[in-house]
Amino acid sequence: MAGSLALVGSGEYLPEMLFLEAMLLDDARERGKKPMLVQVPTAAGLESKERLRYWEQLGQKQADRLGVESVFLPVFNRSDADNPQIARQIDDAALIYLSGGNPSHLAESLRDSLVGRRIFENWQEGSSIAGCSAGAMALCSKVVGFRLMTSEGVQGLGFVSNMQVLPHFDRYFRWVPELAIKKLVRDTKDATLVGIDELTALVKREGAQWQVFGSSLVHLLNHGSSTQYSHNEFVTF
Repeated sequence: MAGSLALVGSGEYLPEMLFLEAMLLDDARERGKKPMLVQVPTAAGLESKERLRYWEQLGQKQADRLGVESVFLPVFNRSDADNPQIARQIDDAALIYLSGGNPSHLAESLRDSLVGRRIFENWQEGSSIAGCSAGAMALCSKVVGFRLMTSEGVQGLGFVSNMQVLPHFDRYFRWVPELAIKKLVRDTKDATLVGIDELTALVKREGAQWQVFGSSLVHLLNHGSSTQYSHNEFVTF
């Protein structure tokens, strides 16, 4: 049975999201997974060493709060993603977290790679998976075109097939012109376009519908309007 999966608008490893990461860890630990948080910083792989160090320290502090081991997985590009020694570090982790950065770089680095396959296999075996911002976008079958009107996006990792995600929705995308949103809705075709606000997550747990957790809203977008869901509400696609 596949583990829990969280699509997060923003806030990975912050104290405000401690409750979410604790829940995801607990879900997997109940299935016998190790009390371990694996940080997958691939989306930030094009950033500076100082920025990567920032993400590593942020995740370590959250793991300390949670009382679990933290593993910072050094997967910054496609070559790293095909390293079997790195891939083995994923196995049996309770929570595997794809953090923010460049969603296209993340998807293209992990798609059909050894690390990407091990993440998927561990999820199928009960590990929890979370993707924040770029991570949430890349977990879908297609990454929404980042330039909105000019980019067609790239193929995602395919953990979620029926939606495409716009993270940081309340900070950035709520102010995007209506015509651009309508074009994105048309381009999603068989998937639903979902806006996820900051410090908010859309979560699928075993045997349950998608559910909202966090301080703000999840938005299901269509051609003429949007439907909003708040903390604890279930979302039907």
